[in-house]
Amino acid sequence: MESASNPKRILLVDDHPIVREGLALVINSEEDLVVCERARDARTALNAIRTVKVDMVIVDISLGGMDGIALTRTIKEQYPDIVILVLSLHDETLFGERALKAGAHGYIMKQEPAEKIVEAIRQVLKGETYLSQEMSAKILRKYLRGPGDSEDCPMCTLTNRELEIYQFIGLVHNARQIAEELHVSPKTVETHRSHMTEKLGLKGTKELLRHAFHWAQQL
Repeated sequence: MESASNPKRILLVDDHPIVREGLALVINSEEDLVVCERARDARTALNAIRTVKVDMVIVDISLGGMDGIALTRTIKEQYPDIVILVLSLHDETLFGERALKAGAHGYIMKQEPAEKIVEAIRQVLKGETYLSQEMSAKILRKYLRGPGDSEDCPMCTLTNRELEIYQFIGLVHNARQIAEELHVSPKTVETHRSHMTEKLGLKGTKELLRHAFHWAQQL
């Protein structure tokens, strides 16, 4: 464990101020951890990394512009020594493996209690990978089956952004609400909805809404 005089420096990246401030309170209460910067989007985060020493980045998936997985990939390419933990509301079973492939060292849901989040932070800072037991088991099953036997479903064909929008649709967000959450235009949301409808083999927007709502109830 780091000493209080030399704490690990953490950058928080989340587009909701209340999340950044709440998480900062949790982290700063630990003697060996400190939040050195807060960022609302990928651009601000990359600027912060260029100007201050950062040991770890905690990033959400839903950000304005570049999403959290793309930001993770960029950070790992440019700053390979920085460790990354994804902290998100988005379903771990769909986004967890994507985040790891992008270079993240762990994935934890925002619904977890504060002590669990601190545990994940410490585990990642030690150079280990943090995932829930469910997600770890899923990845192990996939590895044991081998490349010729996959459990991939149509949902796995969706892009990261499409998956974000799909989850918002399942939570009964309309196009305007989703656009505000992701800082994109409603027209962009509609375009993604059209692509999702085609990829999932659905007949139209109403069927997509039913499909997403039913899926969200199982999370």
